[in-house]
This record gives sequence, structure tokens and C-alpha cells, in this order.
Amino acid sequence: MYFFLACIKKKLYLCSKLVQRRLIMTTLQLNADIYHNLAILSEDKALLDKAAKYIRRLTKQVTDDPTCMTKEEFFARIDEAEKGPTYRMLPNETLDGMLKRLGYV
Repeated sequence: MYFFLACIKKKLYLCSKLVQRRLIMTTLQLNADIYHNLAILSEDKALLDKAAKYIRRLTKQVTDDPTCMTKEEFFARIDEAEKGPTYRMLPNETLDGMLKRLGYV
């Protein structure tokens, strides 16, 4: 237990150091940086048009992603899955053993 807590503490410490060195930015910092750079680009219409086109392309990639779903769609899928059959591991059974028993391997 102590080792586990020590690992978490070390990871949190390393993450805080990366944030301090600006190697990792928080969401607020990223938003501020994006808006700051857009303000600089707004002086040149051609560059601003290129940035807008690129942002539209990125947005299209996200909206075309089949794994993206609304909160309602997510909970509807969970409700649908709960209606189906359930499978449980037997005592002292490994995951591989359960998959073989169910015919997946």
C-alpha cells in the first residue's frame, strides 16, 4: 500500500514539474494560448482564413469519429447492454480461461 501511494505521489510531483516548465499545459492555458495566437493572426486576413480552414478540418475529424457520442447516446448504450446476457468469471478462473469457456478463443 505504501509503495502504491509513493508511486502516485511521485507521478503527481513529476506532472506538477512538467506543468511548471510549460511542457504540459492545462486546458485554460491552451485556450488562452490559442486565442492569443488567433489575435495575432487576425491582423492578416489570408493567415486567419488558413487558420479557420484548418480548425474546420479538425472539427470535421472529431465530428466524423464514430466513437464520439452524446451523453444521452452513451447512457442509452449502457441501458441496452444491461438488457443482454451477463458473464461471470468462476472462482480461481483466469480471464483467458473464461474467454475459452465462452468460445472467444
